[in-house]
Amino acid sequence: MTRPIAARPGEETAAPAPVRLPMAYVLPLRAHDDGGLAELTGYLRELSRWVDVVVVDASPPQLFARHAAAWDGLVRHVPPDPALRGRNGKVLGVLTGVALARHEHVVIADDDIRYDLPALAAVHQLLDGVDLVRPQNHFDPLPWHAWWDTGRTLLARAFGGDWPGTLGVRRGTFLAMGGYDPDVLFENLELVRTVRAYGGSTATPAWLYVRRLPPSAAHFLGQRVRQAYDETARPAWLLAALAVLPATAAALATRRPGLLLRAGLATVAVAELGRRRAGGAAVFPAHTSLAAPLWALERGLCAWLAVGRRLRGGVPYAAPGCGWRPTQHVRCGGGRPGTARTSWCSGCRPGRCPLR
Repeated sequence: MTRPIAARPGEETAAPAPVRLPMAYVLPLRAHDDGGLAELTGYLRELSRWVDVVVVDASPPQLFARHAAAWDGLVRHVPPDPALRGRNGKVLGVLTGVALARHEHVVIADDDIRYDLPALAAVHQLLDGVDLVRPQNHFDPLPWHAWWDTGRTLLARAFGGDWPGTLGVRRGTFLAMGGYDPDVLFENLELVRTVRAYGGSTATPAWLYVRRLPPSAAHFLGQRVRQAYDETARPAWLLAALAVLPATAAALATRRPGLLLRAGLATVAVAELGRRRAGGAAVFPAHTSLAAPLWALERGLCAWLAVGRRLRGGVPYAAPGCGWRPTQHVRCGGGRPGTARTSWCSGCRPGRCPLR
């Protein structure tokens, strides 16, 4: 057996070479200012030691130039492919980045996602067996609004899995199915549905935790109705949210506040199941389960506001005007490359804007 050569007295041993994974990391970006640039640059510097990084930058020209100067030599920094068309700029960035990726295993991540090497290695290993991986995000740090939104995360974990700001995909599957629709609002759900419709396999490892930076409080507040509107892509979840306010009003009208108390305790209990699932207690503090009833009430209110907005013309997001589809339903043409076809649900037919 070969033994390592010990350093001689007075000599320093060389630092071990960083582990490098045969993976690509695609970051679609559209910045409106350069706040946080130094922190993001530090993350990209560390990330580039482990994987190939492609930043697809749709920022205004002056910000694009600053990014190019800051990231020169660290990452591949490119604009979105001008030949692509679609209203969801993030999806255009993903389509561009995956096409440019040099490896079969690709991580797609928002600019607030912060992977470490073990999490990247776990996604890489899982992609050996499936076509898409959906990890679990957790906020760190945890200001009040991130605590509030963690209530949603815990409830989602109890019912199968949360929707994170990152996915892992096989490039070959992604390209063979033709990517996914760049006009759909709930883009991560659309990508997962398209992979499944094509015949691909997916995994939702509840134990795979990836850190996420919290948004500003103003951004969080500005997204409440828009995120409730996403549930038009999941009718059962939308109906459950719409039932919250009528049920609350009925309990108050009949002077039965005990029902509300029991409902709140049941919601906390369900969130606690999600918190403890797959070692989640290590990343979700115990008090986060208490946020679940508050989030449920907020989502109930915002669901009604979202429905009202739809009836009045829709929820503005990313691009003005009509044309957003909450989702599209895709059916596979036998699992063969190039044969996936679109089957439209009512209200989402071609030539008809679902927001008007």
